[in-house]
Parts: sequence; C-alpha cells; structure tokens
Amino acid sequence: MPEAGDELRKVARVVLLDPENRILLLHGHEPDDPANDWWFTPGGGLEGDETREQAALRELAEETGVTDVELGPVLWQRSCSFPFDGRRWDQDEWYFLARTRRPVPSDAGAMINESGLTDLERRSVVGARWWTYRELTEAHETVYPTRLAELLNRLLDEGPPSRPLVLDTEIV
Repeated sequence: MPEAGDELRKVARVVLLDPENRILLLHGHEPDDPANDWWFTPGGGLEGDETREQAALRELAEETGVTDVELGPVLWQRSCSFPFDGRRWDQDEWYFLARTRRPVPSDAGAMINESGLTDLERRSVVGARWWTYRELTEAHETVYPTRLAELLNRLLDEGPPSRPLVLDTEIV
C-alpha cells in the first residue's frame, strides 16, 4: 500500500441496478495490452472539494450518461492497490447503491459516454454490460471487486447493509 506520507486516492463507485436487478459493469483493459482486461463498476476519483456522493453521480454521468438515478447508501468500502498505465494506484473506494428505471439498451456498450471519458479512459474502457447474479457466478472474466457475485447476491437477498461492509484489501 502507500508509502509513509502517501495518501490513498479517494474513489466513489456506483453499484447501478436496473429494474431486473442486473448490475452494470464497464469493461476495461490495460491501455497498451487489450488482452489484460477486467470488468468493474462505474466510478472514479474525487475532484476538488466534491463529496463522495457528488463524485459518484458525476462519474456515473460522465462514464455512462446515466443521470436519472437516486443515490442510495454506501454498501461497501474497500482499499485496493493495483498497477495500471505504468503506475501503481492506491485507492480507498466507497460503493454506493443506485437504481435506474431507464429503459436498458439491448447493447449496454452503447451506454459508454465517450464524450465524458478522460483520455486515459478512452484508451482503456471498451464497453459495458448488464450482468445478472447468475452470470457473475459463472463468469470466467476478471471482475472487481473479486467477490462481486457474492456481494450482489447478499444485497439482493437482504437489502443494503445497515452500515457499509468493509471488504478485504485487494492488492494486485
């Protein structure tokens, strides 16, 4: 994790569910190695003095164009560290629940909002997909956080936790 004096990057992520309780995940890869790929929830780092809630809504809109959501509670918190684009990223991530009633495009990849992506995101985010719990349990792809299928199942069975679950630190 970070060296002494280094701070974790504060990140807000969105667990976006559609009316059928499917979760939207983005498909990304290492910018110079498309074979090194994974699926992840929309979200990103806080900018300026914005709150995590503001960052979650902004990132969701920038990455997917989805703005018709009501942000729910923080479901999970996670610290992670991973290499990406030639550097190590050390993050403190909060995962917010959100639901959309918006008609879901048959091609979720069309939800990627190219104009809202940063240059790095344009080079590394290649699509989006709605996943059912069952599809996540059967996936052979890399998905972050790594226990997402189990976490989604618990969320759908029990509803949001009374306070955020602290997930195991992930170091890749």
